[in-house]
Amino acid sequence: MSKLTPGKLAGLNAVSDSNGIIAAAAMDQRGSLQKSLAKERGSAVTGHDLEEFKTLVTDVLTRHASAILLDPEFGLPASKHRNGKGLLLAYEKTGYDATTPGRLPDLLDVWSVRRLKEAGADCIKILLYYTPFEKTEINDLKHAWVERIGDECLAHDIPFFLEFVGYDHEGGDEKSLAYAKKKPAIVSGSMAEFGKARYNVDVLKVEVPIEMSYVEGTKAFKGEKAYTRAEALQHFRDAEAMTHKPFIYLSAGVSNPVFIETLELAAESGTKFNGVLCGRATWKDGIAIYAKQGANAFREWLESTGVENINNVNNALKAASSWKPKLGA
Repeated sequence: MSKLTPGKLAGLNAVSDSNGIIAAAAMDQRGSLQKSLAKERGSAVTGHDLEEFKTLVTDVLTRHASAILLDPEFGLPASKHRNGKGLLLAYEKTGYDATTPGRLPDLLDVWSVRRLKEAGADCIKILLYYTPFEKTEINDLKHAWVERIGDECLAHDIPFFLEFVGYDHEGGDEKSLAYAKKKPAIVSGSMAEFGKARYNVDVLKVEVPIEMSYVEGTKAFKGEKAYTRAEALQHFRDAEAMTHKPFIYLSAGVSNPVFIETLELAAESGTKFNGVLCGRATWKDGIAIYAKQGANAFREWLESTGVENINNVNNALKAASSWKPKLGA
């Protein structure tokens, strides 16, 4: 195990709580947030709206989080309102080019790891759409891309958080039963790949290896079964066994109750996960409030329901483990 460099150690400590758990809020959504706000408002949404929304979320929720994930495009004003908590900055462009196959990633044009660090980042976050089952030539592009970013973070001695989101390389619906059955292998295979030393990733930000609405015997179960509860628990353990790296779960846009139940399942499986980076499961239901009633109403909603949502997540994080033993810190 390589020893953590001083900058990497400082960055990881900055985004963790005193127990070495990453209890971070995510507010780096751009394209999807703009679409959701515009849909609720019934008219166009400006950059100022995005900045204001992000600032309100950051100001209220960082009082109950160890860090906030923001984007440098609309999130920098919000980063001044983070109540002394850690800052992760996103380095990738939002979304992907749907006209080319393979959901290829791209970096923000006028940003570099050096510039993100100068803007106050404690850690760098990248989102990659990935499946181990994609064509080799597509994954080769993605592997080289991640290697470059890993080396850039190494050069600037700042932690590298890699978030990968699976998809069906055959074009199937990711909400389907068929995909739910493929998901454990996609998540496990991605964790095995990006845990390799060559990528210099410090923390893997991963999806849970199951789809909750297809787990028999959960509150989230909708009637179609992809796995029994026992099988679901085993999928958590199998994914964990794929890497020695610290990893945290993302909420993937599910509701707060579903995410809490997911974390309870992770806890029941005995998986040593190291925290969360949770966005929409805390603030998603406030989108309509901001769009229709404005900033003050949204702040009130955040201070009641939003805080309640994040405290539910924090409560579920009692089952998480410190990343420090994994990194010999």
